[in-house]
Amino acid sequence: MKKVLGVVKTILVWLFVVLAVTMTIFTIVSVNTFNRNDRDILGYKAYIVNTDSMSKTDFKAGDLILVKEVDPSTLKEGDIITYMSQSTESFGETITHKIRKLTSDARGNPGFITYSTTTDQDDDTIVTYMYVLGKYEKTIPGVGSFFNFMKTPQGYIICIFIPFMILIVYQAVKFVIIFRRYKREQMEEMNAERERLETEREKNAQMMEELQALKQQLETKVGAGQDAEKFEPADKTEEKSSSDKSVEKKDEKDN
Repeated sequence: MKKVLGVVKTILVWLFVVLAVTMTIFTIVSVNTFNRNDRDILGYKAYIVNTDSMSKTDFKAGDLILVKEVDPSTLKEGDIITYMSQSTESFGETITHKIRKLTSDARGNPGFITYSTTTDQDDDTIVTYMYVLGKYEKTIPGVGSFFNFMKTPQGYIICIFIPFMILIVYQAVKFVIIFRRYKREQMEEMNAERERLETEREKNAQMMEELQALKQQLETKVGAGQDAEKFEPADKTEEKSSSDKSVEKKDEKDN
């Protein structure tokens, strides 16, 4: 059971890591590429759709569209293009509309009449080649809304700050647990070493007592041997005296 919980915990931690890193990378990339006419991703420019002017047929507000740079002369009726608006109401804005037909402006410059598929109304001005940014290729639904949310304080807190804080808190708790375990193991090793030294001290004391006892026994035996040597010459003298007396008595008898 503990092993399963450990695996689940590891998976959750890695999910948070991947989420936090992904959100950070996504934010950095999106800030530097989305809605930038001078930036592209693998040859595609990325734009966030802000209106529903094309929601009836192709994409809606909040979607992310990918636009590829092309030669304007290759465009035809029915293609969807992204261009810089020259209309008085939306001058300088990036707009993506469908080509209704090919035409030219008052100066004879080739261009396109574009329109919104939702309203089916033509745009006010003709889009000449020099203002065409590219041809619409693909839609990624909802990414634009998510990016717009990420740019808000709430989005930053939820998608980036909280995951990273969870990781930081988790690592801090893990560090405290590991540190406490290390201190506990260190104390256990110190106690074990103290017990070992105490056991050796007791053994050494016991050996010293045994050596003292053995020393006393040896001293006792040596003392007994010395006492025996002291009495041995006296006995021999007495024996010698007895022998001399016997000899004297024998001489007297012979005389």
